[in-house]
Amino acid sequence: MATESGCRQMISILLATYNWPQALKLCLESLATQTDQQFEIIIADDGSTDSTKRVIESFKESHSISITHLWQEDQGFRKTKILNEAIAAAHGSYLIFLDGDCIVQPDFIANHRALAQKNYLITGSRILLNETLTKELLSWSTWDFARFCSNLIGKRLNGGINKYWPLKIKLGNGSWRDYKKFVWRRIKGCNMACWKADAESINGFDESMTGWGHEDADFVFRLQRHHIQRKSGSWSTEVLHLFHKIHDRSNAAENARRVREKILTKAI
Repeated sequence: MATESGCRQMISILLATYNWPQALKLCLESLATQTDQQFEIIIADDGSTDSTKRVIESFKESHSISITHLWQEDQGFRKTKILNEAIAAAHGSYLIFLDGDCIVQPDFIANHRALAQKNYLITGSRILLNETLTKELLSWSTWDFARFCSNLIGKRLNGGINKYWPLKIKLGNGSWRDYKKFVWRRIKGCNMACWKADAESINGFDESMTGWGHEDADFVFRLQRHHIQRKSGSWSTEVLHLFHKIHDRSNAAENARRVREKILTKAI
């Protein structure tokens, strides 16, 4: 059961990935350094090759964290389908959605747990890394947060990171985090959380939304329409988002149109 301002039960990390094993390795290693170790990892793999499987198997051999690897055949961008399988497979009562191109801070899970609240969902934020810093981190033999934090000001000044203060200042819970209505801005599927029961109550993600874009906004909108209030996870749960080339966004406009249509239908 949820407490008034948090949860004490198992958390499930639903980790979406596709054919970037070097980034996934850093992501998994950052999860292994969490101050809160009461979690499992469900990897939602949208058709990666065996190189990703090898990274996962190697990590499992050297860490005691419970990991389930779900894989589906590569038939294009079908993140919604594999995430729904991950939701169904999760043992935790609380779900944190994360992408395999993101690295987490050591207090990531602890801070998400502190913000967890009945009838709420969390939309976290990210810190963007540039191409140069991303290449540097991918060359490391293992993830080291203390090493990353050395000369943060220099990293900010040279454009390596686009935010500095959220890495230095962490703010607690409060009504200032609450959104009063649906707002499209700052919804990032790479960092959000909700109760498993709430995700199941809306039948998870809309699997008819294929191709990159806005499946996360659709998910959040339908949760809010189901009387789940949105809360910001900014200044608490920031992830480090590795630089990569822009995805194929040919379906993004259609996906956005469908979400707007749902919003308009509710308003009528």
